[in-house]
Amino acid sequence: VVGEEFIRVFEEKAKDIGKVEYLLQGTLYPDVIESISLEGPSSKIKSHHNVGGLPDEMKLKVLEPLKYLFKDEVRKVAKKLKFPEEVIWRQPFPGPGLSIRVIGSADKEKLDILREADEIIKQEIKKNNLYKKVWQSFGILLPIKTVGVMGDIRTYDFVLALRIVNSSDGMTADWAKISYKILGEISNRIINEVKGINRVVYDISSKPPATIEWE
Repeated sequence: VVGEEFIRVFEEKAKDIGKVEYLLQGTLYPDVIESISLEGPSSKIKSHHNVGGLPDEMKLKVLEPLKYLFKDEVRKVAKKLKFPEEVIWRQPFPGPGLSIRVIGSADKEKLDILREADEIIKQEIKKNNLYKKVWQSFGILLPIKTVGVMGDIRTYDFVLALRIVNSSDGMTADWAKISYKILGEISNRIINEVKGINRVVYDISSKPPATIEWE
């Protein structure tokens, strides 16, 4: 569903621009390995929107110049080409945006909630000089609500899972041993500033057996 909508949105935008033939994607080798059973023992792990999840019929031709490179190799290329530091060190982000980080059905309300929480995570990670040190740091909005209390008022809101991992190539990853103080600051800010979330949990799963993204 995500892969289909992803392409259709680009096709609609291409009409507004004019004559557009190609869609340039930042597909990396881990996406390919996980999405397609290649020659050898590797098996299909999940369908990434940009590999196994694309629709059969497309009006745009896909270009993927980086599909056989790992993220660390892409950064080396970017440095050689003298890209800005903020571009080189930008953390991996899913092409379809936050929709795959909303578990279950995604709508505007949930996406707005997650977008606010994600911005707080990014701010706190950067403030504590961790942005370049960790591989990824983001939130996942879970499809469950729990009871909480704000002042004297009972709340019944969503749970956010905080995911921060260390990795060198995205093929394997370990959960980041962030200080309790920083985790507490992130949690407190999200719960106090983001309407719709009243609980934050920290994902301490490594890859494997878990994957970095939840979907």
